[in-house]
Amino acid sequence: MRTFRRTTLIAVFCFSILTGIGFARKAQFLPAEAVLILWPLLFILKKKNVAALILVILLGLGMGLWRGSIYMQKLAELKNLSGQKVSVQVQATSDGIYSTANQLEFTAGKAKLLPTGRRLAGSFKISGFGLKAVYRGDEVTASGKLYPMRGSNQARIAYAQLNLIKPGVNWFADFSRRFAAGLQNVLPEPVASFAMGLLAGQRVNIPAVVTAELTAVGLVHIVAVSGYNLTILVRAVERLRLRSKYQKLLASLVLIAGFLAVTGFSASIVRAAVVSVLGLWAWYFGRTFRPIVLLAFAAALTGLINPFYVWGDLSWYLSFLAFFGILIIAPVIQARLFKRKPKIITSVLLETFSAEIMTLPLIMLSFSQLSLVALLANLIVVPLVPVAMLASAVAGFAGMIIPQIGGWLAWPASILLTYMLDIVHLLAKIPSALVHASLSTSYMLVFYALVLFVLAVAHHKTRVKQAANTLKVLE
Repeated sequence: MRTFRRTTLIAVFCFSILTGIGFARKAQFLPAEAVLILWPLLFILKKKNVAALILVILLGLGMGLWRGSIYMQKLAELKNLSGQKVSVQVQATSDGIYSTANQLEFTAGKAKLLPTGRRLAGSFKISGFGLKAVYRGDEVTASGKLYPMRGSNQARIAYAQLNLIKPGVNWFADFSRRFAAGLQNVLPEPVASFAMGLLAGQRVNIPAVVTAELTAVGLVHIVAVSGYNLTILVRAVERLRLRSKYQKLLASLVLIAGFLAVTGFSASIVRAAVVSVLGLWAWYFGRTFRPIVLLAFAAALTGLINPFYVWGDLSWYLSFLAFFGILIIAPVIQARLFKRKPKIITSVLLETFSAEIMTLPLIMLSFSQLSLVALLANLIVVPLVPVAMLASAVAGFAGMIIPQIGGWLAWPASILLTYMLDIVHLLAKIPSALVHASLSTSYMLVFYALVLFVLAVAHHKTRVKQAANTLKVLE
């Protein structure tokens, strides 16, 4: 009887959870007892055979359906409030910025419906009047009409009356604001805002012209809150010639902690941190951790924590597609093109190209845009991103701690960031750099199916080659 690896069963279990969460949009499954009954059977079926595989699939689907059904009820509560004037108490998850009609706009969570205090699930986009500023962590009341949304935010209240209940006491948010102020002290605009975008994905202060140029050349991902830059940096640290694995591990963990502090634990950076820490753990202890299992586990974990990610958070899909390209496709390309591990710059180029390949179809489906100079722009600019981030971090800390001489320490960042923006500006001026090109859902799915097929064939050839080499050694 055919048996399966433990890692295969784990991956199937995780994908079954995600499938169950997706099906929960159509099929409700509330009894948790039905899921709990299946758990003891895992210990009875010790053999990793077809029966175990079927049990794992049923258990994963049951967990996903159960968790998704709970959140579908919460989503129904928001729909029932659609168009009604409500008062909610929320906690800001981002600093407020001024948007249309001079409204102060921010995202918020931990919403409570007043005066009952009933919890409302999901993330809210709030915009309104009554406060001069809102900072991450502040507790605020917002009164206005509520409308459900699709995507990363589940509801919106516009033209709301805002009132501050309690200022947030958040060391990380305060650190992030002081760091941003340090950058602005030592770097001119738009260089300072661009640096903050590279480091923390905060592009709200980047001028609209610069954002449009980054979009036109296919580089907006480097200033997006996607965790992409964190992944690139951690992968680069793994290739540094440090004295020991412990030093590499420590450097990577410090880097991840600093990233989380600057970004204020944004959801996408936390996802990237989870993937990176799991990969570092496996690498440090010499465990063979298949990348597909790592990604499946991280996706299932975040999906169980917040099923809204699976139901419509574009950044969630883009981040995992980028991870798939970096962790799975790039190593396959490296194995085909290089006999030895390539240098850091070459690795960054391959990983960036692989991430672009995986995310491009979804971007074309969602935004109907295609940058004809994206590959060239990524080849020129992306290898500079790790160095630019390091220089920007030095500039930010210098401006925050020793502003008197911070300008001297910031000049490498100023030169490098200005050069990158100049390249973006020149490429964006090329005629038809960004064209309208849409992609249907069916074609997108066919593309990803072909990618999986090619990877399966490459994996099979690698296993056959390894088996042949082993046979030669035995002979």
